[in-house]
Amino acid sequence: MDRQQILDLYQWDDGICFRHPSRGPVVTAVVGTIHPRADGEKEVRACRDCVITMEDIRRENAARAGSDYQPGPARQGQD
Repeated sequence: MDRQQILDLYQWDDGICFRHPSRGPVVTAVVGTIHPRADGEKEVRACRDCVITMEDIRRENAARAGSDYQPGPARQGQD
């Protein structure tokens, strides 16, 4: 899959990228949730560049493990 095909698997909306908060609101996708002790559930959002970086890492990990790589948000955290 090329970059745009992978990005098309995600739902995008304005938000704050967890790796680049100083950039302010940018187009992001939810890549996970956290559960802070005193503050309920919070979405973790990533910008397009960070999503691609995360997908590249997942693809490399799958190749090392000899398993299939399936891109997209439903797979996050399951590798």
